Amino acid sequence: MAGVRPFLKIFTAGGTIDKGYRWQENGLDVCDPFVLDSLKLANVQFDYEVTSLLRKDSLEFTDADRDLILEAVRSCGHSRILVTHGTDTMVETAQVLAAAHDKTIVMTGAMVPGRVFESDATFNLGFAISAAMLMPSGVYIAMHGVLFDPARVRKNRQKGMFESIDVT
Repeated sequence: MAGVRPFLKIFTAGGTIDKGYRWQENGLDVCDPFVLDSLKLANVQFDYEVTSLLRKDSLEFTDADRDLILEAVRSCGHSRILVTHGTDTMVETAQVLAAAHDKTIVMTGAMVPGRVFESDATFNLGFAISAAMLMPSGVYIAMHGVLFDPARVRKNRQKGMFESIDVT
């Protein structure tokens, strides 16, 4: 594929990955998409486009928010898609995105805000981007070096990680 630059469409929906400290409010708030700074710093060699759909904590997501993300993914003319999202309800949104067929959709987020030292955000983004570029069509959750099937995963809040579950 010499001379062909891959393309990745990125949708952002807020969540911890995009949070930053707001000293005026003395707390964390959803800010501009972390992925913009991360990709610029990484000097990536692929083409991409970032669209910010939501700037919310995922605990505040509604069915209408999930439908908005699904419609954006469905109407997107690209087949390789990354969605950054809050981890608390990422599984629910990933299950809704299963309705978008013939696309590779990878979701990722962070347990620690991307703008905070020792965050998992940069690693998760790089891993998710690789998965989005290489995996066959389907919906995946990419967290901490593991790809999960949205129908067989949950967030373990006590351990601060995602884990596979048996649904038989």
